[in-house]
Amino acid sequence: RQILPQTLASPFVEYLTPRSTLAPPHPSPLAARLLNVDGIASVFYGPDFITITKAADANWAHVKPEVFSLITEAVSSGEQIVNTAENDSSTAGQSGGAPNSLAYDEKDNEVVGMIKELLETRIRPTIQDDGGDVDYCGFEDGKVLLKLRGACRTCDSSTVTLKNGIESMLMHYIEEVQGVTQVLDEAELTSNEEFARFEEKLKDRKTVNTAPSPTR
Repeated sequence: RQILPQTLASPFVEYLTPRSTLAPPHPSPLAARLLNVDGIASVFYGPDFITITKAADANWAHVKPEVFSLITEAVSSGEQIVNTAENDSSTAGQSGGAPNSLAYDEKDNEVVGMIKELLETRIRPTIQDDGGDVDYCGFEDGKVLLKLRGACRTCDSSTVTLKNGIESMLMHYIEEVQGVTQVLDEAELTSNEEFARFEEKLKDRKTVNTAPSPTR
């Protein structure tokens, strides 16, 4: 089933906070219900798929039944997944809805045009298959600035995806490209810091559990 309205210029909409699901320009009652589930961190809508990201300390076994039930109910009932409000002001925590960043622009030079074409035809389909998307943010000093969305945004292998996948392909076909840089917003930087602290706690706990018992 089509998730995004056909009139929407963007290939995705993403919600990172409960408030963003209720506010313009694209409120979503389903996203509001999903982000109300304890342990859910974000909701991402692609053209015909939905990606749910959990918090680092949440257990999928605990949240999956409710998430699955909410999505199934919304899809089977024919509910409008994404609405469009008249007020087009942007809301913190809601991204997408803007024109496709990979779309042709007559102002682009030849190199940028080739970069966008490769991203659109060769890279975006693969990333969408994994439940994510990619935004083109610019080309500066030989570096392609990209922002990963959805599942790819928080995936542990996102750096590998950028370097071994996207960067390798762009550098192979376009000699002007010297590398790829991932663009992170403030919320993502905070999330990465929290995940790093969570990993440290797990390592510390594992060290304590594996430490030899004192002999008597």
